[in-house]
Amino acid sequence: MSDRVLLAHGGGGELTARLIAEHILPRLGNPALAPLTDGALLDAPPGRLCLTTDASVVRPLEFPGGDIGRLAVAGAVNDLSVMGATPLALTLSLIIEEGLPLAVLDRILDSLAATAREAGVPVVTGDTKVIERREGDGLILSTTGLGVLRPGITLGMERIQAGDRVLISGTIADHGLAVMACREGLGLRSLVRSDVAPLGDLIGGLLAIGGVRFLRDPTRGGIAGVLADLAEKTGLGIEVDEAAIPVSPATRQAAELLGLDLLGAANEGKVLAVVDAASAALVLAACHAHPLGRQAALIGTVVERAPALAELVTAYGGRRIISRPVGEELPRIC
Repeated sequence: MSDRVLLAHGGGGELTARLIAEHILPRLGNPALAPLTDGALLDAPPGRLCLTTDASVVRPLEFPGGDIGRLAVAGAVNDLSVMGATPLALTLSLIIEEGLPLAVLDRILDSLAATAREAGVPVVTGDTKVIERREGDGLILSTTGLGVLRPGITLGMERIQAGDRVLISGTIADHGLAVMACREGLGLRSLVRSDVAPLGDLIGGLLAIGGVRFLRDPTRGGIAGVLADLAEKTGLGIEVDEAAIPVSPATRQAAELLGLDLLGAANEGKVLAVVDAASAALVLAACHAHPLGRQAALIGTVVERAPALAELVTAYGGRRIISRPVGEELPRIC
């Protein structure tokens, strides 16, 4: 028997059954998934449902601090969480290129299953396809997440007001720079690690404090993309203190070596929040009390200003406009 995925594994016959029985179910099995029917039957709790979908494409599939399996779960869970929802269930679609070593697939499925347990969210249904070898680096994962909105929670850009504070839950740019450092073979591989993590528990704690007006996970486009969006869509200015933004020394060094802007690099385990000024200290303290938020910081303030721009106040007292990245500095990173 081959130690790699074959096209026949996707043919719907005996090899497909073995792939599911020997590699997928032992890792992801649960009562909702076990029947292997065309869909999952779930008990719907009261409240408004939230639905999200996410595709994960990353090169390499495994990188310092994570892999495509952890990325796929965290991406869907975090998208639900920043909407104010409690994640309930995930679906998983695996698109596998022929030739992928089964040992690699097993490691990624193990990681995916561990991340789902960490997030407290089961994979309840899914699909597996095997395609000819192309340029997908062996595996593409797609997840759909289902959640229910937390009672009494309303989030949105329209709620943001002048005087609100901008908070980031930890060091920025770790995911984007970890993937790029690994890809480019930099000697920082062991130091720069992705931050990829499910944030549901952390975000639940922040929302319990109150005063949170807006949440976003700053993935592609980094915090620069989110801050530019906030200024454009609210008609308010955003002043960000460069010295207050937490950055790990290794990530900063990698960015300097690669000539990349830290503000535009992807994050996969951070949340950017806009909080009313009266609640900002309490929300920051709640972040610091959680393992995923110990390096959280208040980095900016919403201000009345025309034109409405996001601006970085540099360590030397200068200012520069924070704009969205023009293109994709780091392709295939999430």
